[in-house]
Amino acid sequence: MKLINIGFGNLVSQERVVAIVSPDSAPIKRMVQESRERGMLIDATYGRKTASILVMDSDHVILSALAPEKFGMNEDKGEAHT
Repeated sequence: MKLINIGFGNLVSQERVVAIVSPDSAPIKRMVQESRERGMLIDATYGRKTASILVMDSDHVILSALAPEKFGMNEDKGEAHT
């Protein structure tokens, strides 16, 4: 099981990540609001601006202050760069 650092010492399992997206579009903002209302939102920004959003296979949505490029995910293989 590989873990991805999403900032400030928070880790998530790479296998559980469905998508890493930018928070700028209206559909993503709606998804975040709906997740907040359902209690499925995890805010890992520690008060900083949200730079990326991770969608998990458990239907959780995680806010991160790290940019999507910082995760080092290889989209072709689904593997993190080490």
